[in-house]
Amino acid sequence: MTQESFFDAVGGHDTFVRLVDAFYDGVADDPVLRPMYPEEDLGPAKERFTMFLEQYWGGPNTYSAQRGHPRLRMRHVPFKVNPEARDRWLAHMRTAVDSLDLAPIHESQLWDYLERAAFSMINTFED
Repeated sequence: MTQESFFDAVGGHDTFVRLVDAFYDGVADDPVLRPMYPEEDLGPAKERFTMFLEQYWGGPNTYSAQRGHPRLRMRHVPFKVNPEARDRWLAHMRTAVDSLDLAPIHESQLWDYLERAAFSMINTFED
């Protein structure tokens, strides 16, 4: 008997696409976060983030196959990720998570990870 992955339990690919789309709806107009996405179109960033989250939560390993090890801190080094950026990221992500209407246990697991990840990405305390 195999245990169902978090990825499958929350609805698989469609759920993660909805999460990431809702998140980037907020980022698109955010004056602090939007400059961290140099591409004019947020589509490539959405795709990368969706693949990363799917892989992390037990879905396909597409992210690693295409981009290698996630190396999250290293990939964020070029950007000023201070507490304000973290808080804005979390605010947009909170809205996105709430839009999914997940079971409480899944919402809690997802939010715990996202919050820890956001705090770990801080690389400066400068404004």
